[in-house]
Amino acid sequence: MISIIIPTYNEKANIPVLTQRIRGVLHGESYEVIFVDDSTDDTPAVLEAVSRQYPEFRSIHRDRERGLATAVILGFQAAKGEILAVMDADLQHPPELLTEMLAHIQRGADLVLPSRFLNGCGDQGLRWHRKIIAKTARLVSQLALQRVRKVSDPMSGFFMLRRHVLRGIDWNPIGWKILMEILVKGHYTNVVEIPYQFCERFGNKSKMSLREQWNYLRHVYRLVVSSPEDRRLFLFLLVGLSGVLVNLLVFDFLYAIAGFSALWAGFCSALVAMTSNFMLHDTFTWPGDKQGYAFIRYLKYVLISTVGIGINLLTLYLLHSRFGLNPLLANAIGIAVATGWNFGMNSIWTWREALRHVRI
Repeated sequence: MISIIIPTYNEKANIPVLTQRIRGVLHGESYEVIFVDDSTDDTPAVLEAVSRQYPEFRSIHRDRERGLATAVILGFQAAKGEILAVMDADLQHPPELLTEMLAHIQRGADLVLPSRFLNGCGDQGLRWHRKIIAKTARLVSQLALQRVRKVSDPMSGFFMLRRHVLRGIDWNPIGWKILMEILVKGHYTNVVEIPYQFCERFGNKSKMSLREQWNYLRHVYRLVVSSPEDRRLFLFLLVGLSGVLVNLLVFDFLYAIAGFSALWAGFCSALVAMTSNFMLHDTFTWPGDKQGYAFIRYLKYVLISTVGIGINLLTLYLLHSRFGLNPLLANAIGIAVATGWNFGMNSIWTWREALRHVRI
């Protein structure tokens, strides 16, 4: 059985049209449609009439709770099917795609995502300011969350999956983008994206608000904190910043108070900062059981960091001396490249036991 979960909030004008389109698309399939409704208008009465006419359609009305994410989770819990789909009620998600999504699931996909950002598709259903908000939100999530980067439309509210993808998820929902939480916490190996045209809204106005945008940022933060593979990068950067402070303090002491030459003060302060960074990484960035001796990990870390310094200087030289880029900008790019080298190499060599591979 296929269970389709549709959160609704004041969508009475859309329900009859959506019902007939779903019935036309899934004729002959074993399916159920669960509306999880938070409406304050006449939508519950419309849903009740649909349920009386078509037994495969049912609704759950909530009086004291709001939020799309919690509505979807309640729908998951009430669903009978082993294949679950989620879509909006405003007709921006075309029900006609359900059969194509189901075909991919039947061919072995764990998760199928219609995407507005593949070739031949688009988001013309959004106004220009909503497009800017959506693009910014997508960029934030893809920068912050590793597993989210591997799909082109992580902000979608339209997807289909096998029930086992959700097994054991510790839900911490907030706001309206439940798909991000599934991508970060779900159990899947095969994701298929298909192009689709995001349709214009039919009936009521958008539910988007500044509050929902703030909730989205809170949701991203929560997902980063709860995901070791995403939290690790931010800890790595924070430790790196602490190393800069340690370097400056030690240099000032050695040069201004202890009387070291600038060269020796610079060398010693860099070594102390590198050692401080290693200890913090070994304790916080890559916690847990360690393989091998700490001294061996330290030597690996120093070697990688030394090569990173070389990469920084080489990038600075090439961009500034050969291509005429502003030296500050060239150095900033060099630092970014070296940071990527340091994080990647330490992940796969110094603390390789902490890696967790996810294939999508």
